[in-house]
Amino acid sequence: MDHGHGSAAAAHRNRLVAVLLLSLTILGVEVAGGIAANSLALLADAGHMLADVAAMTLALVAIWFAGRSPTDGRTYGYLRIEVLATMANAVLLFGIAAFVLFEAWQRLATPPEISSGPMLAVALVGLVGNAGSLFLLRDAQRVSLNMRGAYLEVMGDFAGSAAVIVAAVAIALTGWAAADAIASTLIGLLILPRTLALLRDATGVLLEGTPKGMIIEHVRQHILEAPGVVDCHDLHAWTITSGVNVVSAHVVLAAGVDPAVTLDSLCACLSADFDIEHSTFQLETEDRRRLEQRSHA
Repeated sequence: MDHGHGSAAAAHRNRLVAVLLLSLTILGVEVAGGIAANSLALLADAGHMLADVAAMTLALVAIWFAGRSPTDGRTYGYLRIEVLATMANAVLLFGIAAFVLFEAWQRLATPPEISSGPMLAVALVGLVGNAGSLFLLRDAQRVSLNMRGAYLEVMGDFAGSAAVIVAAVAIALTGWAAADAIASTLIGLLILPRTLALLRDATGVLLEGTPKGMIIEHVRQHILEAPGVVDCHDLHAWTITSGVNVVSAHVVLAAGVDPAVTLDSLCACLSADFDIEHSTFQLETEDRRRLEQRSHA
């Protein structure tokens, strides 16, 4: 079947632009506040925001590339750019986490003086701004790997802002300056698990693993239940980019079956039950199946 190619992220481009602008604002406020308050926790959260801004910019560039038409040299167009952008995002986040953890360890040894008032005010601005971004991305992250990456990043920023607020309150009430370094450590650690998950999902797509949530035996069973099908082999399923899952299979038909009827049934079944709009079937007779078995012997 030949369908128009499109990334699931493209439908939510405007939301991502709005989140990017909001994140840029928060980033500027946190950098200024972090320097003014001498707070590593704020600067760590700003560093995380910088990674998010870079990631969202990459995502928007990926969406633009993904919208370009396929060519003879690239029959799926540039849809995989989204996954490459996700990989680059993960590497960037690992670097930010390593820097924050190293700097926090140094500050734990010799905690500097922290201005808790500006620290608290800026962290509250970050918390409210990140809550708005989470609201904007709440639906898009369910359908796109790229959007899910952005959503997880903003969620980490939200948690980071909450950690900075707790640290600022602790410093204001007790004067315990080490709370800033501890909050920074928590922010650095928050980055790691979600980055690993994002990297795992992107690697799975690049290695052409079975689409997440799809059980290949269920697909095989549905194919075998189509009218006139007696066997199915060489079944493959993979993901081009978020929202674009692909299936190919060799399907053996019984004698006298109308191939057009079977093909229509197969395509309708996969589209309705597995959300697969891109499917390729090689229809074979039972004689052809025996021929293939001999050639593979």
